[in-house]
Amino acid sequence: MNIPSTLKTTGRAAALGALALAVFGTVAAFAQEAAPAAPAAPAAPTPVLDTGNTAWMLTSTALVLMMTIPGLALFYGGMVRKKNVLATIMQSFAITCLVTVLWFMFGYSLAFSDGGGMNAYLGGFSKFFHQGITTSTLWLPGVANIPEFVFSMFQLTFAIITPALIAGAFAERMKFSALLIFMGLWLVVVYAPIAHWVWGGGFLGSAGVLDFAGGTVVHINAGVAGLVCALVLGKREGYGTTNMAPHNLVYSVIGASLLWVGWFGFNAGSELAADGLAGAAMMNTQVATAAAALAWMFAEWIVAKKPSVLGIISGAVAGLVAVTPASGFVNPTGAFIVGIIAGVVCYLSAVKLKHAFGYDDSLDAFGVHGVGGIVGALLTGALADPAINSLGKGASVGTQIYGIVFTILWTAIATFVILFIVKALVGLRPSSQEEVEGLDVTQHGEVVP
Repeated sequence: MNIPSTLKTTGRAAALGALALAVFGTVAAFAQEAAPAAPAAPAAPTPVLDTGNTAWMLTSTALVLMMTIPGLALFYGGMVRKKNVLATIMQSFAITCLVTVLWFMFGYSLAFSDGGGMNAYLGGFSKFFHQGITTSTLWLPGVANIPEFVFSMFQLTFAIITPALIAGAFAERMKFSALLIFMGLWLVVVYAPIAHWVWGGGFLGSAGVLDFAGGTVVHINAGVAGLVCALVLGKREGYGTTNMAPHNLVYSVIGASLLWVGWFGFNAGSELAADGLAGAAMMNTQVATAAAALAWMFAEWIVAKKPSVLGIISGAVAGLVAVTPASGFVNPTGAFIVGIIAGVVCYLSAVKLKHAFGYDDSLDAFGVHGVGGIVGALLTGALADPAINSLGKGASVGTQIYGIVFTILWTAIATFVILFIVKALVGLRPSSQEEVEGLDVTQHGEVVP
C-alpha cells in the first residue's frame, strides 16, 4: 500500500508527538509520585553563651559585692561611736561570709528553682548545693544567655547586702552570736521567699508588681525588718542623753561613694544584658541619686540652717534606694522626680518621724531604706514609661501597693518571730555594762587605738 509522502511525514510527526507526550506524562507522573515532602522548618538554633552579656554581668557582680564590703561596712562604721566601729564593720564582713555559704547550700534553690505546686510562694529543693548546674548551663537561654553560675553569684550579692542593711537599725546593741543566728534564719525564712515572689516566678511578679533591681526585695524588706529589730531590742544605753554622733564621717563618705559606684552594677546589672535598657538604668541611677542628695541637703539647710556632710551622703543613698525599683522602667525625667521626692521624704522620716515616735533606728535603716523603697515602688507605678521598658505598660500604683503590703506583712511577722527564737537561744543584747564599754572589746576583744 503506497502512502503519500505528505501523509508519511504527517504520520511520523504525529507519532513522535504522541511518543513525546507519553514520555513527558510518564515522567511527570513519576515525579509527582516520587516527589519528597515539603522541607521541615529549620530547627531553632541552640542558645550559646553571650560573651558580651557575660562580661557585663561579671563586672556588675563585683560592683554589687563592693557595695557591702567595703562600701556599707565603711558607711555604717563611720557613723557609729569609736568604741563600736570594729563590731559594726565585722557585722558586714561576717554577714557576707555567712550568706555566701547559706546561698550556695539552700538560698539560691529556694529563690530561683521551680517549687512545683508551691511555686507561687517558694522555690524548690532541686538546686540545693547548686546541683545540676554546670559551666554550660545558661540562665534565660535564648534571651540573656549568661552562665547560671554567674546569675547565681549576681543574686548572691543582693542576698548579702539585704541583711547587712538591717544591721544599721540595731547598730551598737546586738550580741554577735545573736546576729549570726538571726541573719541565717532571716535569709532562709524571709529573703529567699520574697525574692522568689517577685523575681523567681512567684505570685507578686505574676500579678505585675514591678521591681527592676530590688526596691521591694531588698530595701522595703530590709527597712521593715530593721524597724522591727529596733523596736524589739529597744534603745541604746544612754539614747537621748549621751552624745552618739558619728566618730568618723570620712569613713562614711568613702563608704557612700563606693555604694554609689557599686549601685550601677546593682541597677544596670539587673537587666542581665549589655544593652540600651542597662544604659537607661545607669543614667536613671545617676540622675536620681544626685537629685536626692541635693534635695536632702537643701531641706536640711532650710530646717537646720546648715547643710551637713552626713545629710548629703544620706540623701544620695536615699536616691539610690528609691530609684532601684524604677531604674529600668522610668525615663530620666521620671528618675529626677523620684530623686527629689525621695530626698525630702527620707529626710523627714529619718530626722522628724524617728524622733516623733521615739524609736532608735541607729543608722536610719528604716528611715532611708524602708521609706525610700516604698517611695520608689509607688513612683514606679506612677511614672513607668513603656518607651523605656514595654513591661511598664501595665504599671499601676495599686499593683505596687499590693506588693508593698504583702512584703511588709511577711517581713514584719517573720522577723518578729525569729527575734524571739534567737532571744530564747542566746539572748539579743549584751549586758548594760558591756554595751557602755563598747562592742569592740566586749564582743571581739579588740579596740581601735
